Amino acid sequence: MLHAHGGISLSGPGTATAWDAVRIAAGDDVAVALRDLSGTVRVRLGNRIEEIGLREPIPFGHKFALLDLPADHEVRKYGAPIGRLTRAVLVGQHVHVHNLRSQRATEAPTQASPPR
Repeated sequence: MLHAHGGISLSGPGTATAWDAVRIAAGDDVAVALRDLSGTVRVRLGNRIEEIGLREPIPFGHKFALLDLPADHEVRKYGAPIGRLTRAVLVGQHVHVHNLRSQRATEAPTQASPPR
């Protein structure tokens, strides 16, 4: 529930105000599971909650697609790119190392390591 003062109250599963996953920033392609998920789940998207049918179980803390995404799509989480898809992903599918090439692993460091 979003309170007038801007704070968010997260209720448990099965209550009218509960949500199971959250999109962290507007424009993100993925939501993050707040617990182990399967079936139809409630996703917090800013000030609204939508239901999405998952295509497979999603472990706690993992990502799933909020829309159909083509192969080589640059996936956004935290409002920033986190990697590129190695294959197409449908809404409700798990997005993880099996179909996402991380940008962290391929980017060169921005600072030199301090001498030892």
